[in-house]
Amino acid sequence: MKNIQELKEKLLNSKKVIITTHHKPDGDAIGSSLGLYHFLKNNYRHLKVVVVTPNDYAHFLQWLPGNDLVIDFEQKPEMTKQLVADADLIFCLDFNKLHRINKLGKEVGSSKAEKVLIDHHIEPDDFAKYKLSVVTASSTAELIYDFIKLLDANNKLSKDIATCLYVGIMTDTGSFRFDSVTPKVHEITADILRYNIAHDEIYNRVYNTFTENRLHFFGYCMQECLEYFPEYHTTLIAVDREALERYEISTGDTEGLVNYALAIEGTRFGALIVDRIVTIKMSFRSTCDFDVHEFAKKYFNGGGHQKAAGGNANTSLETEVRKFKELLPRVKDQIV
Repeated sequence: MKNIQELKEKLLNSKKVIITTHHKPDGDAIGSSLGLYHFLKNNYRHLKVVVVTPNDYAHFLQWLPGNDLVIDFEQKPEMTKQLVADADLIFCLDFNKLHRINKLGKEVGSSKAEKVLIDHHIEPDDFAKYKLSVVTASSTAELIYDFIKLLDANNKLSKDIATCLYVGIMTDTGSFRFDSVTPKVHEITADILRYNIAHDEIYNRVYNTFTENRLHFFGYCMQECLEYFPEYHTTLIAVDREALERYEISTGDTEGLVNYALAIEGTRFGALIVDRIVTIKMSFRSTCDFDVHEFAKKYFNGGGHQKAAGGNANTSLETEVRKFKELLPRVKDQIV
């Protein structure tokens, strides 16, 4: 971040700060947002800091310290609009384009507040005055850790901050198994662990809190919704809206499902396509040099990272599944 000194002055002279993150926040989005929230509250006590999300998020993240103070824009639109309009600074975490926060993007874009982007996604839009954008970072939580160090605060971390950042790093690295994990990631994690966080309990709260319905749903998806295409080293999971209704699937319940597409030996490209009623949502994963960000951007109105990306469409599940299958011969050489 080139203008860190200027941002330090801005923090000292501001009164109201908003922290926001992307649509349907995941562990990194909420972990980094609440981690930054606790840091600012601890070190800039004159600030009024509020975390705002575009909509709801998974129940297995709602135990994080500070969760009860998060404001959901969809639930409290007028309150949120006023808070955003009155802010001096708005921190934009874990997203690179304002449309990633849906209708909240219009409010953030028109606010007089100066924006701070902290993110690791490819090709960020130019809407923020201050930027910490590092596409090689494992997670936005890693960048929040770096940001805290850049500010040279006396009381850099606390148990609450460490807990939130650990969730962000753990979830966005696939529990430290993705190739985005570097020696630096482990060094940061080692420092975080010094704050006596219950890392085993954190893992259980995030990954081992399935409802019975959700576990049955995953089993159904493996049995009925999965297709393997050996000639393309590709696995697809396509889920219709009836399955979501039958198993009473709620926000966050499909989290991690796409990773099972990579579990078949030989799979290099995994995809999840879900009929979310209002839109068709896609998740793409790669274990080779195939760039799923470019694939999602070119064909499915999406993007993300080279090996993990998403997309969406306003058509039908059948249309998007057919399109996906028709694209496989075109990208075969990139996968195999």
